[in-house]
Amino acid sequence: MHRHTHRQRVIVRGLGVATAVALAATACGPQKAGPADAAPPAPSVSAAGSTPETSAPASPSPDAKPGDASPSPSASASKSPSATPTVKAIMANGDENDQVRELQARLRQLGLMNVAPTGFYGSKTTGAVRTFQSKHGLSAHGSVDDATWKKIQGASKKPSEAELRPPTTIEADAPDPRCMQGRVLCISKESRTLAWMIDGKVISTMDVRFGSENTPTREGVFKVDRKEKEWTSTLYHTAMPYSMFFSGGQAVHYSADFAARGYNGASHGCVNVRDKGKLAAVFNQAQVGDKVVVYW
Repeated sequence: MHRHTHRQRVIVRGLGVATAVALAATACGPQKAGPADAAPPAPSVSAAGSTPETSAPASPSPDAKPGDASPSPSASASKSPSATPTVKAIMANGDENDQVRELQARLRQLGLMNVAPTGFYGSKTTGAVRTFQSKHGLSAHGSVDDATWKKIQGASKKPSEAELRPPTTIEADAPDPRCMQGRVLCISKESRTLAWMIDGKVISTMDVRFGSENTPTREGVFKVDRKEKEWTSTLYHTAMPYSMFFSGGQAVHYSADFAARGYNGASHGCVNVRDKGKLAAVFNQAQVGDKVVVYW
């Protein structure tokens, strides 16, 4: 879900529509990863159950309401802590850090993942971990607890730097079904790739980087509403060559910061590309009105 900051809300209220749109159209720029970009804490994992596909708070929301049927006082009193054993998850769906990158590299060694490590624990990593757990007699909940991590470490070797950060382009994700017709910039957040597709055929792929937790890249189906070969953000004063705007101020564009620092940084919501040559070629082929699909 897109979230406006307080400062953005004030700007929109205080300016006319045309001025606000103009500012929004130039809102992108790189930012450093920091505490605000940290992934949410991993949930506790039931030793005998499974975790949801997305991360959830470890404790109920203060606004949560009890169900229609509440246990009797005697029933509650009879329950002991050992009745619902939990195992602390070291890594879980939604986490993003270097330990997840190492996990993915090890799972790739074991033939359980076929995409390059990204450092983000998504559905592919969850599925690979479940498969490993099932094969090794562990509870297949899809999160990495201490027992699972020790087994994975024992079955694989410490990844090299080349395995952790392959020098070649990240392998593209399977295209979303919405990308299979027409001319599409098909952008996967999980694999961190952009595939330029025409009528279901992949013409070119490239690595991409997204906004942070506080300035997320919007997901959904959009259209290229304008192209700018040379552009500079008026808010962050950073160059945005080969910009293809698709949602207000969010655009696909080349990022020198991404090329230099890789995934150690983030954008302010744009889709950053680090291969200038590949993007330039796609920029010349793409047209205003072409579809843009951003998905997990």
